[in-house]
Amino acid sequence: MQFDLFYEISHPAQLARTESQAFTDTLAEIVLADQLGFGCAWLVEHHFMRGYSHSAAPDLVLAAVSQRTQRIRLGLSVTPLPYHHPLHVAERVATLDILSQGRLELGIGRGFSPQEYQAFGVNMADSRTLTDESLAILRQALSGQQVNFQGEHFHLDALDVVPSPVQRPHPPLWTAAVSPDTFVWAAQAQLGALAGPFKPWMMVKQDLRRYLDAWQAPEPARTGMTIGLFCLPDGKRARELAGPALVWFYQQLLSTTLPVLERLYPSYEHFHDLGRFRHLLKLGINLTLLETFGMAVVGSPAECVDKLQRYREAGVTHLLCAVGAGALDTALVQASLHCIADEVMPAFAV
Repeated sequence: MQFDLFYEISHPAQLARTESQAFTDTLAEIVLADQLGFGCAWLVEHHFMRGYSHSAAPDLVLAAVSQRTQRIRLGLSVTPLPYHHPLHVAERVATLDILSQGRLELGIGRGFSPQEYQAFGVNMADSRTLTDESLAILRQALSGQQVNFQGEHFHLDALDVVPSPVQRPHPPLWTAAVSPDTFVWAAQAQLGALAGPFKPWMMVKQDLRRYLDAWQAPEPARTGMTIGLFCLPDGKRARELAGPALVWFYQQLLSTTLPVLERLYPSYEHFHDLGRFRHLLKLGINLTLLETFGMAVVGSPAECVDKLQRYREAGVTHLLCAVGAGALDTALVQASLHCIADEVMPAFAV
């Protein structure tokens, strides 16, 4: 199981750092992670989520990271295709793959924010067809083929899309997966599946089994699970520090998903299965609850190794770690990165 990093580029008021410093800290942490042997740094794309996520242009951040690192792979997790023209996505993805010398991982998804859909002038009910058509166009464009496509939303004739990515036929493709049907579709489409962070582990575990059962490609299946993680030699101190940070992070995350959980938006009906978890906000989130639902792992190296085994046993190949969840001082995050690399990752190297 590979250890990756996951960033929202959060800007919580209680951390008392500038927005600029949040970006500076993120870059410094990824540079350190590159030196420590982490596998990939994943950045989300979110809009209009002050405090929780200031990662509105993750490809630009990863372009900067690409010039400061040597080995760590760079992940877009995920690009919401309905908000973008697929040819623009293809051009920017290929450029980033060139700048990183072939280290890009491309995650795609539909997005889930009604506010984002409204702001960008996209009908949320069209999200599935837009995503399907955009993915087909992306695969053509990134593979160096002349793009020809006739669909409901896009009509493209004999287009030469440049530049071309370093990786062939294209960078590894992933999709955000929430509903059970999406996991099966991802396997059939030979896409890696990115799960979490707002779906409890007991549900994700069942989804992963469906995905692995449906996987028919000759290459190994790729599955990612996002969790809040914080590890220090002193497990008690780790819990004292991480508890408030992780609770803040998941409160913010669940708040952003509430509009979809509360209403059955067209083509987002599967979110209703998660609707009961809105009660977490009303009952009060705490670290113990997050750990019980498999959404966070905190403690000493031995404790973390023990708790993380269940993800590997269930078939997770990439653990996307929100170390400190963007709500702890970077010195503490970097101390945890050292601890994870030195005392946790070796237990999962084989």
